[in-house]
Amino acid sequence: MTIEQLQAAHDRQPFLPFVMHLAEGRQIPVLHREFVMTVPNGRAVVMCQPHSTINMIDLLLVTDLEIKPQLATASN
Repeated sequence: MTIEQLQAAHDRQPFLPFVMHLAEGRQIPVLHREFVMTVPNGRAVVMCQPHSTINMIDLLLVTDLEIKPQLATASN
């Protein structure tokens, strides 16, 4: 995964929630664009979850971004 691919999903108008699929099988939901921060070198992202969990993810381990519009209604 490249930072440009993630940035495209992050900057989409209107924003659509998505799920990051990681190489080891984890799935990390991204419900709001405000919950994602890139690190300065662009190789990793920091994800904040609504329940105060923080994940630091190396983008080389992201295999797929799955757009999930139904997550928007589920999180409201």
